[in-house]
Amino acid sequence: MRRLILPLLLALLGIAVGAGAGYVLRPAAPAPTEAGAATEPAAPAQGPDASGESSEFVKLNNQFIVPDLDDGAIVSLVVLSLSLEVATGGTEAVYAAEPKLRDALLQVLFDHANARGFRGDFTSAGQMEDLRRALLEAARRILGPTVKAVLISDIARQDHN
Repeated sequence: MRRLILPLLLALLGIAVGAGAGYVLRPAAPAPTEAGAATEPAAPAQGPDASGESSEFVKLNNQFIVPDLDDGAIVSLVVLSLSLEVATGGTEAVYAAEPKLRDALLQVLFDHANARGFRGDFTSAGQMEDLRRALLEAARRILGPTVKAVLISDIARQDHN
């Protein structure tokens, strides 16, 4: 009976820690709306880009969660929030193609993880620039040249020991 107590306590502790991490890392709740009002995505931020052309910033609705594997075992989880800078008027195209876009971006993130891109100093300028470039290429395959940039607004790595 005593042999079962420690594993049971460790399992309960693991569940509690996982639930706490899920609570802390959950996406922000949308602001409450009046009863009966339809909910729509927030208006995108707008502003000129470096060339003087006006652009919009579209935050993708959900975070991306990428496992980092070593010999089939998860060594860390990387959580990212991404936004796209698009030409003015491109917001609807982003939301319309979001499932295909998320799939393409997630494949790039998996490839980056498989190339050990999330190991060590994964936020160095060179590593981040390589990742942004690959994400931009994937986004342009789906949406075309309306996509000007992919912005990594949040990134966190949780190591598993």
